[in-house]
Amino acid sequence: MRIATWNVNSLRTRLDRVLAFLERSSIDVLAIQETKCRDDQLPVAPFEAAGYEVAHTGYHQWNGVAIVSRVGLKEVETSYAGQPAFGKPGQEPRVEARAIGATCGGVRVWSLYVPHGRTLTDPHYAYKLAWLDGLRAQAAGWLAADPTAQVGLLGDWNVIPRDTDVWDVTAFEGHTHVSAAERAAFAAFEDAGYTEVTREHLPAEHTYTYWDYQQLAFPRNKGLRIDFAYASPALRDQVTAVTVDRDERRGKGASDHVPVVLDLAG
Repeated sequence: MRIATWNVNSLRTRLDRVLAFLERSSIDVLAIQETKCRDDQLPVAPFEAAGYEVAHTGYHQWNGVAIVSRVGLKEVETSYAGQPAFGKPGQEPRVEARAIGATCGGVRVWSLYVPHGRTLTDPHYAYKLAWLDGLRAQAAGWLAADPTAQVGLLGDWNVIPRDTDVWDVTAFEGHTHVSAAERAAFAAFEDAGYTEVTREHLPAEHTYTYWDYQQLAFPRNKGLRIDFAYASPALRDQVTAVTVDRDERRGKGASDHVPVVLDLAG
């Protein structure tokens, strides 16, 4: 089985590219982030025509996560239990469309779009840390309930775990993504029993998954590694290879992220 994660930065805008990637790469399950559409706007029919079921949660033109699968799609959850809410001052806090889970071919897949954080003094930063901590607590609970469960936490984590995961870490000094608290929150999933399998299979430094649209970042390879896959022990044992489809950043209409693909045994 092949499972991939991809922040597509607007599914409707990049639908043709997503469908072509699914076919070309023979993807069985795709975790999608930043669909940027409501549920009623989701282009379901083209996926169904290609043999995929679709689960999605999205409320407006921001955020939005989905899972498309051709190996089954069961027990869909549109947030994790206890997922923190967020709202601007004066607005009612709301659980944002940032997490969706489904069982696909025996694997519990979560498509995750971790909050950005904005700045180190912004309320969104505290929200980001609470969001990661809440997810970690739930993920630990899933393993405590069933140590043999195959669970994958895939998506755009908006954390740069190591200095070599960015073209120039000094450019992020005093900003989000590289702070000690964010890195600790990311690493805590290892303490919860999970392994970040993209690092395990692709340990090379400066292996990026995101390049900004500005200042010729992609041609200059000024990238970030922020798309990851944490796997439970049972799922980790099934992962045989990981690839980053760098070519998806080329050409007209590319997302600023590229797909990360996990090959599983069996």
